[in-house]
Amino acid sequence: MNKSTKIQNNDQEPNRQEPEIRQPEIRQIVQLGNPILREQAQVISDLSSQTMQQLIVDLITTAKDAGGVGIAAPQIGVSLQLFIMASSPNSRYPNAPEMEPTAIFNPVIIESCGEVLKDWEGCLSVPGIRGLVPRPSQITTEFQTADGKKHRKQFEGFIARIFQHEFDHLIGLTFLDRVTDNKDLMSEQEFYRQVMG
Repeated sequence: MNKSTKIQNNDQEPNRQEPEIRQPEIRQIVQLGNPILREQAQVISDLSSQTMQQLIVDLITTAKDAGGVGIAAPQIGVSLQLFIMASSPNSRYPNAPEMEPTAIFNPVIIESCGEVLKDWEGCLSVPGIRGLVPRPSQITTEFQTADGKKHRKQFEGFIARIFQHEFDHLIGLTFLDRVTDNKDLMSEQEFYRQVMG
């Protein structure tokens, strides 16, 4: 509003602002084998840009549509250090705790503590497979939010597992790289039959 405009005639339109965020888009999810899933994602400096805000809403929309409790930017073909944690009960994770979708920028895991526990994980980029993945039950993290503020926060249980799973996507890993025994892998069909019963 405070930007000066050059007025050439009385019919000229007002100075246009930067385009508003468009409607959220369900983005195509990159599948295992795509090289971007093995890349080290880039640090993000301009967290509040329109591009980043659009990316956040697209990630949230894509995760929700696919039944995910989290999703990382590389999973939609964008090699940046951003992921969404969006835990809520759904058909893939009926016992997931409820939380507001949270955008995590430039995360670091400072400390892992607590017991290392195996639990079932799936991945939107690795469809049709579940695996028992060992992970620390508690982590201390540092990250930024979309307003640029830095946070130091502890997570535990299922939320800590989501954070670690999505963080792995930013360093070029999938949950398959964390599975310690091939016998801990199961088709999703058998997972629903045997585990979810």
